[in-house]
Amino acid sequence: MSYTGPDFDPPRPRRSPLRRPLTVALAALVAGALLGWGVYAAVGGPRDEGGADRAAGARTPPVPASGAPAASGDDAREPAGGSGSATATATPAATASPDRRAPSPSAPAVSGPLAGKVVVIDPGHNPGNFRYPGRINREVDIGTGRKECDTTGTSTDAGYAEAAFTLDVAHRLRDLLTRQGATVRLTQDGDRAYGPCVDERARIGNEAEADAAVSIHADGSGAGNRGFHVILPGAVRAGAADTRPIVGPSRDLGTRIAGHFVRATGSAPSNYVGGGTGLVTRTDLGGLNLSRVPKVFVECGNMRDSRDAALLTSGAWRQKAAQGISGGIVSFLRG
Repeated sequence: MSYTGPDFDPPRPRRSPLRRPLTVALAALVAGALLGWGVYAAVGGPRDEGGADRAAGARTPPVPASGAPAASGDDAREPAGGSGSATATATPAATASPDRRAPSPSAPAVSGPLAGKVVVIDPGHNPGNFRYPGRINREVDIGTGRKECDTTGTSTDAGYAEAAFTLDVAHRLRDLLTRQGATVRLTQDGDRAYGPCVDERARIGNEAEADAAVSIHADGSGAGNRGFHVILPGAVRAGAADTRPIVGPSRDLGTRIAGHFVRATGSAPSNYVGGGTGLVTRTDLGGLNLSRVPKVFVECGNMRDSRDAALLTSGAWRQKAAQGISGGIVSFLRG
């Protein structure tokens, strides 16, 4: 049964005189609280897990203590100087695999036993030299006379160029030395049309005040001539050349590289120069004559011999060659 209807109104409770003021005050309190929460959300609240970016659903990655920008894995980053199109968001530079690495004048060092040491790696020749015969054939002063700026280098019978070989080994060597803490600079990294000339290659090592400099090559001797050898600077004092201060330390560097190269690669010293020692002294190479820092050339094998060529074209063997050269450099620098 209902008590409502046109003829009957139920009794209504008596209103308190304080009800309306309380209602108004409560509404104002709720409105103020909602406004305060809106401001809190807009500024992100306490800055614990992302600050202002959290209000938009994003979270900023933490920045390492070193101050370098946080980065994802190397595979996700654009190499410095890469040929890809520019994007709106800049990404940290990264090194690619040894065969595709972007030009880099120097590799930053990390902490390690070679921290504070500078090594200059000189990849012999240049893949583009053959396009500029007039420029690489011009003569430069090497102290004991004049010689061509550079050459194209040799190749295997199948066409694998010495310039490609030297760059690959240089990249592998750079990685190994950087992990030991050394600061590494390359005289060229495929980042120039030709060269540099032999006098500039020496000058790069001098200006870097390198603790050690190594020029990487492969020989182009006759078939049947096998093995590696390390070329040392002879005593030269002529024109701009004076190798006397570096002859002793360069021999020490070369001897250590030869020993480690044998152990790392299993290759024997050259059977056609050096008398089985793996060491050869020359005074006709501008890259050595003009150097003021300890420097040697490493001829890793003979590209014109089929058995040596099989080694030189193997990525696994090139890694061993880099390890052998690195071992000698580390031994020299640590004394």
